[in-house]
Amino acid sequence: MLLQISPSLRHVTLLPGKGLREFIKVRIASRRLSYRILFYLLLFFTFLLRFVFVLTAVDGIDGENKCSTIEIKKKIAGCLGIKLRPKILGRKLESTVPEEIYGILDQPIGKDELERRSDIPQTLEEFMTEMKKGGYDARTFAIKLREMVTFMEQRTRMAKIQEYLYRHVASSSIPKQLHCLDLRLANEHTNNAEARLQLPSAELVPALVDNSYFHYVLASDNVLAASVVAKSLVHNSLQPERVVLHIITDRKTYYPMQAWFSLHTLSPAIIEVKALHHFDWFTKRKVPVLEAMEKDQNVRSRFRGGSSAIVANTIEKPKFIAAKLQALSPKYNSVMNHIRIHLPEMFPSLDKVVFLDDDIVVQTDLSPLWDIDMNGKVNGAVETCTGQDKFVMSKRLNNYLNFSHPLISKKFDPNECAWAYGMNIFDLEAWRKTNISYTYHYWVEQNTKSDLSLWQLGTLPPGLIAFHGNVHTIDPFWHMMGLGYQENTSFDDAKNAGVVHFNGRAKPWLDIAFRQLRPLWTKYVDFSDNFIKGCHIRRS
Repeated sequence: MLLQISPSLRHVTLLPGKGLREFIKVRIASRRLSYRILFYLLLFFTFLLRFVFVLTAVDGIDGENKCSTIEIKKKIAGCLGIKLRPKILGRKLESTVPEEIYGILDQPIGKDELERRSDIPQTLEEFMTEMKKGGYDARTFAIKLREMVTFMEQRTRMAKIQEYLYRHVASSSIPKQLHCLDLRLANEHTNNAEARLQLPSAELVPALVDNSYFHYVLASDNVLAASVVAKSLVHNSLQPERVVLHIITDRKTYYPMQAWFSLHTLSPAIIEVKALHHFDWFTKRKVPVLEAMEKDQNVRSRFRGGSSAIVANTIEKPKFIAAKLQALSPKYNSVMNHIRIHLPEMFPSLDKVVFLDDDIVVQTDLSPLWDIDMNGKVNGAVETCTGQDKFVMSKRLNNYLNFSHPLISKKFDPNECAWAYGMNIFDLEAWRKTNISYTYHYWVEQNTKSDLSLWQLGTLPPGLIAFHGNVHTIDPFWHMMGLGYQENTSFDDAKNAGVVHFNGRAKPWLDIAFRQLRPLWTKYVDFSDNFIKGCHIRRS
C-alpha cells in the first residue's frame, strides 16, 4: 500500500502495493514531507508545553492540593493526568477544596461565642484585606470565614425579625388619623340631627328585601375603608339606582359609620348601616362563632407573652416568629372577620348577595356577577392556584391546612386548588339547603380543641373546609389579590382588574402601603372633606 500526502496537506492517497516495495514507497513518501511535518509537530509540542506549564502553575497556587509534589516530572505527569483524565473519560472533576476546610465549616458555633468580638470582619472587603495581609493557611481561612458568615447570618436574622415586628405594630395599631375620624363623627352624630338620619329613609326600606336589586354586603369597623368600598362600588355601577349596600359594623363604630353615610350620601344607591346588636338572632340566642372566638382567644393566649417575648426567641426561624406575631393581630379576634358565615341568617329574605371586604376597591360595574350561572354551587370565588407568585396565586390546600394531622389528611387532597375570600358571590338560597355553617363551626371548634394544630390563622382555612365542593370558579378579572403583600405588583395590571384587593399588611390607609399602588385607593377619598382634613388624612 502506498500513502501519498499532498504538499498542502489537503489530499491523502492510498495506492495498492505489495511487500517490501510497498514499505519502501511509504518511506520515500514520508521522507519527502518530513520537513513540513516536523514544522507542524514543533508547533504542536510548543502549544502542549505551554498548556502543561499553565496547569503546573495553577497546581502550584493550590498549595495543599494532593496533586502537589516536589519533583517536577511527577508534578507534570500526575497533575496533568488528574486534570485531563476526568474530562477524557467523561467523569466530573475532583474537588480541589481541602477536606480540612469542610470539616471546620461543618463545626457549629455557640450562640454566645461571637458576642463582644471586635475582630470579626464586617464586610467581604474587610475579610479579603485581612486574609491577604495575614498570609493565613487554609485552616485559619476556614475559621475566619465561618465566623464572618455566622455573624452576618445572626445580624440578618435579627434585622428580619425587627422588620416583622415593626410591620406587625404598624398593621395592627389604629392610626391616630382613623381614631380621630371616629371621634369627630361620633361627636357629629350627637350634635347634628342630619348625622342621625335613618339609613335608608322609610320609603326605601322595602328595597332592602327586594331581590330585583343588586345586594352587596360589607362588614367593617373602619369608616374610611368602608367609605372607599361604597364610593368605588356606586361610582362604577352602570345602574346605581339598583345598588343596595348593607354595611354591618360593631357597636362602637355604629354611630361614626351612621354619621358618615348620613352626611355623605351616595344617591341613587341605597345604603343601610346596621350594628350586630340590631340583629335579633344575634342577641337572642347562642351564636357558635362568638363562643368559638372566646375559646380561640384563650388558646392564642400562649402567644400573648407580648411581641418582645416572641422576638426574643433565638431558635425559631423568622417566618415562624412572623406567624406568631400575626396571631396577635386584633382582626383574628374580631367578629367582623367571621360574620360572613352567618349571611343566610342575617338576610333571610335575600336569594343572592356579593360579599366585599373593606380592603378592596371596585373598578368596574359588578352587575354582571348576577348573570353568572353558579350551577347549584353556593360560593362564587376566584381560584388561587393559577399563578407563579408564592404569596397569593399559587396557593393550594396544603398552604393553609396542616396535612400532618390525621383529621385533615384523611378528608382532603393537599394539592386541591384554594380560593379567595374578599369578593364572593353567595347564593343564599342554595346555601340554606346545605350544612355549610354547621360544618364551619364544627371545624373551628376542632381546631380550638387541638390547640390550633389544624391551622393557625384566619377564617379562610375553615372556609375552605366548610365550602368544600360548593365553590364555583369565576374569572380572575373579578378579583385581583395581593396588593398588600407584593410591592412588585404591576400598576397597569391592577388598574385593569375589576376588583383589587389590598389583602396583606400593607393596607392602603397605612403608612406602610406600597406607594405606587396606593393611588388606586386614594382615588376615592375626598381629601378636601372637612372631616378628612380635620384629622390630617393625607394623600401620601
